[in-house]
Amino acid sequence: MTPREGTPQAHTADVDPLGALRAPDDPDCDVYLTGTVFLDIIFTGLDSAPVRGTESWARGMGSSPGGIANMASALARLGLRTSLAAAFGDDHYGEYCWDALEQGEGIDLSRSRTVPGWHSPVTVSMAYEGERTMVSHGHEAPPPEGALPECPPRARAAVAALTPGRSDDWIARAAGHGARVFADVGWDDTGRWDLAGLPDLAHCEAFLPNAEEAMRYTRTDCPRAAARALAELVPLVVVTLGAEGAYAVDSASGATAEVPAIDVAALDPTGAGDVFVAGFVTGTLAGWPLADRIAFSGLTAALSVQEFGGSLSAPGWSEVAAWWSYVQESSDQDPAALRRYAFLAGLLPAPSRPWPLRRAVPTIGFGRSG
Repeated sequence: MTPREGTPQAHTADVDPLGALRAPDDPDCDVYLTGTVFLDIIFTGLDSAPVRGTESWARGMGSSPGGIANMASALARLGLRTSLAAAFGDDHYGEYCWDALEQGEGIDLSRSRTVPGWHSPVTVSMAYEGERTMVSHGHEAPPPEGALPECPPRARAAVAALTPGRSDDWIARAAGHGARVFADVGWDDTGRWDLAGLPDLAHCEAFLPNAEEAMRYTRTDCPRAAARALAELVPLVVVTLGAEGAYAVDSASGATAEVPAIDVAALDPTGAGDVFVAGFVTGTLAGWPLADRIAFSGLTAALSVQEFGGSLSAPGWSEVAAWWSYVQESSDQDPAALRRYAFLAGLLPAPSRPWPLRRAVPTIGFGRSG
């Protein structure tokens, strides 16, 4: 598939967080992931939730690849060599998503495929009052015809979304090839919340549920107690606490860490969880201390919610550098809290533009005329 006129050039990360660790015999891929790519259409600037029988007007709108593309974009923008295996429709939506990811973000799509006659899954997201409401439509992609490149490839890490009651063979294969598997989990629609229904957890190095998920799976009423209980099953557990930050337990070393969230004005939370995981994967592969990893993950997630769209909002190193430069001079943040991020000083490039940076907002309709 060749890029069309108007397609952004490949995003190049300003920092290689693994640069000091790379060796000639390393795998070509830092992180492998697979899943469904949606076309996301995001409406922002709604004063309230849509009301039945009325028409609501949004003050803002954008389009971007969504679904697993949120995670892939977040990883790539942090400088990790990212490989995505996904199905793409051969409609305009699929072509746009392919180009945006491959040409715009530099993501390896050699293990992805275009499916003739299959239309792309679509999600319409409406952001208001710091929350979102989504409506999605799509059908499962037909199985591939013929041989595909090796999946999963040899990689430093893999990111998996666990599904209650289902096991995915590729997760065990990835772990068997030496990949460090990081996993999150979706809402259990069955209501069972049974850890036995997550068999692939046995192959995971790290598990990153939110507080509600963690407490339901462990039958506890405290997210910190839930994290400690889960750490008996998984070497590393990070429980996200929303506006309170995150809490982590490393059962191998016995270390725990808790970092409060950065206070920001949220525009759209779409993809913030994916950005958090991407930040944590980056810090873990780079060998950072546990508390630094959590702090960085929370910061990147906080920066993402100030923009709309999942993959569009994922910050790169230039955004982090601009934010850090800005808060050194003028900040509404607690100075003591900001000292938690002093480790960034030795990592960040010189800021090229002042904060806030406005990230690109590609829209399908512009094309050649844009």
